[in-house]
Amino acid sequence: MVGFSEALAAVAKTVDRTMDLILPNNASPETTLFEAMRYAVLGSGKRLRPFFVVSTARLFGVPDERSLRVASAVEFVHSYSLIHDDLPAMDNDDLRRGRPTVHRRFGEATAILAGDALLPLAFETLADAATHPDAGIRAQLVTGLAQSIGARGMVGGQMLDLYPRPKATYGDVARMERLKTGALFAYACEAGALLGGAGVANRAALMAYALDMGLAFQIVDDLLDLEGDEATVGKKVGKDAASRKVTAIDCLGPDAARKQVRLLAEQALSHISDFGPEATILRDALAFVVDRRS
Repeated sequence: MVGFSEALAAVAKTVDRTMDLILPNNASPETTLFEAMRYAVLGSGKRLRPFFVVSTARLFGVPDERSLRVASAVEFVHSYSLIHDDLPAMDNDDLRRGRPTVHRRFGEATAILAGDALLPLAFETLADAATHPDAGIRAQLVTGLAQSIGARGMVGGQMLDLYPRPKATYGDVARMERLKTGALFAYACEAGALLGGAGVANRAALMAYALDMGLAFQIVDDLLDLEGDEATVGKKVGKDAASRKVTAIDCLGPDAARKQVRLLAEQALSHISDFGPEATILRDALAFVVDRRS
């Protein structure tokens, strides 16, 4: 039986091949921009969000050639968000995925443009007939992604992260993290179900699973920033304390935060209980998120 790490690596390999074909790669005056886009996307990263697209799509019998295109679009968006998060105006990071951030490698202006180019490429990929023959499904995929990453999704969450409320509570932090991190995970899971024509109940269950899993993912990220080492994590640690950023750790303390991760994991599992053995890979993915060290 294939373990989770092997399954994740296999999806990552096929997603990378798909993204390599979609990303621009030709000699032209824009070559530097293309290089920055490819540097940001290819050759690193766990591909966890794409994994959820492919895995949930398989629950409903969707051919991989379709889900891999949606998975690529999700990774383009995720990479765009990382480029912009790392900029001096945001988190001002020098290291991402174990190597220099895009603005350190190519300069700040090119980094901004690379992120700006990856975002529309995601929507172009979703809107292409190769993603799904039904234009209605493609429109739902486009709309869902726009909603998950816009002012009421990932971007709104980033704003709350940069400018938290005075004396922010854990409830405030959880809302921010559900938007900043959970919304794209939720889209990744719902998109796979959308591709397969799943009903509202199945889509809602997968989104609820993803939202709880995404919040657990972010709390683990905060714990790694507090307790991890740079070589293992692959990026600078101790940033939250240095920037006085309010996290779940500040509101709950490390021990209670770890308990919250376990509680969220239990909730996430309950949402997918009706899927039975077919959802084993999603249960394994949750264990990976909770126990990860990078």
